[in-house]
Amino acid sequence: MRIIPAIDIIDGKCVRLTKGDYDTKKIYNERPLEVAKQFEAHGITHLHVVDLDGAKSKHIVNYGVLEQLASKTSLAIDFGGGLKSDTDVRIAFESGAQQITGGSIAVKDPSLFTEWISKYGSEKIILGADAKDEKIAVGGWLEESDEALLPFIKKYQEKGVQYVICTDISKDGMLEGPAFDLYKKILAECQEGDNKTLHLIASGGISEFGELPKLQALGCEGVIIGKAIYENRISLEQLEKFILNAY
Repeated sequence: MRIIPAIDIIDGKCVRLTKGDYDTKKIYNERPLEVAKQFEAHGITHLHVVDLDGAKSKHIVNYGVLEQLASKTSLAIDFGGGLKSDTDVRIAFESGAQQITGGSIAVKDPSLFTEWISKYGSEKIILGADAKDEKIAVGGWLEESDEALLPFIKKYQEKGVQYVICTDISKDGMLEGPAFDLYKKILAECQEGDNKTLHLIASGGISEFGELPKLQALGCEGVIIGKAIYENRISLEQLEKFILNAY
């Protein structure tokens, strides 16, 4: 299971929110590159970067930070937040993203999102399936949609999606544990029949190291960890050992 620390960006700074609420913003470091280099020094190879300014503005904003992270580390970066147009996606890839995550766009403009899958390949496009009460939330979690989570994932599996980041918004930033039951349900229902290629990335609520082997045992392909690292609930040394033991 891949360990994927998160760097969320507002005004070029590394921040965390609780349940996606911008009013809960807490700045952890004003230099995201410094944070990324610490991750890299402990054997981490992947990074999840969210442009929170972009999510609010509905277009890419912090591509300069992305470019810096990509050019000055060897981390494989997936980037999301505010990617609403072909131009946004092109800028993200040109700035060094290895993958991009689309959430709101997959709800509001499915034909465009499907075009990206065809154009860039299913290994480059991650479906962001952020949910509350098993309903998809959009717009930086500022609004709910009528889309039910499981049919939403299955629909895009049929269009070629392989990678899905699923965040249970009620868990995000709460440090109360991830949505084990939800992930178990997704993996059980979305890997039936011919759909065996779902790479499910857990996100939200990670609070302690002991949760990681449980997510791995469920079959999660990756886990995004944010506040638990920044609040020192999980150390980079623990993550380094986990990574070394995994190989």
